Amino acid sequence: IQQHQEIHVVMGNEACDLDSTVSALALAYFLAQTTPAPKAAFVPVLRGGGAEFALRTETTFLLREGGGPATSLVFRDEIDLGGGGGAGLLSLTLVDHHVLPGGGGGADAALEEAVVEVLDHRPLERARGPPWGGGVEPVGSCATLVTERIGGGPPGVLDRTTAALLHGTILLDCINLSPAAGKVTPRDVACVSLLEERFPELPARDAVFGALQAAKFDVTGLTTGGGVRKDLKVLSNDEAVVAISGVFEDLEWHTGDITVTLRPLPSGGGFLLRPGLLQDLEAFCGGGGYAGLVAMTVSFNQHRGGARKLAVYSPQEPLRSTLCRALEEATAPSLLLRPLPGGGPSVAAYAQGNAVATRRGGVPILRAAL
Repeated sequence: IQQHQEIHVVMGNEACDLDSTVSALALAYFLAQTTPAPKAAFVPVLRGGGAEFALRTETTFLLREGGGPATSLVFRDEIDLGGGGGAGLLSLTLVDHHVLPGGGGGADAALEEAVVEVLDHRPLERARGPPWGGGVEPVGSCATLVTERIGGGPPGVLDRTTAALLHGTILLDCINLSPAAGKVTPRDVACVSLLEERFPELPARDAVFGALQAAKFDVTGLTTGGGVRKDLKVLSNDEAVVAISGVFEDLEWHTGDITVTLRPLPSGGGFLLRPGLLQDLEAFCGGGGYAGLVAMTVSFNQHRGGARKLAVYSPQEPLRSTLCRALEEATAPSLLLRPLPGGGPSVAAYAQGNAVATRRGGVPILRAAL
């Protein structure tokens, strides 16, 4: 950009999770390899860097296994995209999201005009018009959409390293292709099979999934703040900013002859029972400028069943009531919430009866409430 050259950025979402990261890396690589006489440099850009990226333990694990040094990654806070957009030098492809963070005045809102394509699997939050290409497809993993794109491209472009990254990402996102988890689609299964057919030497699914789950749920040494920052999204309106966190609790998972047993977050009794929880939440929200936090916890057992709970924290009673009412009354999806005791005066807690409703379905509910 400084040399007045065009740049095509493939950018993941603000959670910077495994799906977002691998989708950005793989698609940018594919575009760079297959675009005829490209005028632009293709650059994958990730959100969240430094200490924040280190919290994405499953992502750092898989990249390390694939031989990709963290020093080769480009993060959003390291690059000035605004200058390129203003000069007409920037093209932007969004993966694993289709709404730029910042709403009506954030730093990335001005980049909307540079968006030329979107690959996403999240529920559509708002319509777009030209020149937006691609779309939102209801599959379990955004990496599935990227795999379909690469798999339909010229032969020989897909290499083993990229295949291994995509393979592991789809397996983790789709809970090892388990129908009971409610996330996998036939397209996800087809892409995993395609990758395995082209690269028979890829490790067995159970081994890949077990290792990635172990890395994802490894919260050794994390504080409460680190635990809620590990998988964080942010929603806002003109009056408030709210953090939405996926919180990983204890996990015991059996896959064939593989058993993965992981430690819970450091209370020994779940999110609501951590010593000093209210003080920790107050410090986290105060430090980040958040008016509230919605923590969506998940744990798994040996029967491959997921247990989900919700905690809504805000010292502002009107905001807390608004968020709680939206979650309680939601129908698309219905969360089937049952109030739980405890938590304190600023926290409302629930057991979630609909175990297949993930944070992906909860975010549009909360966005609409705000």
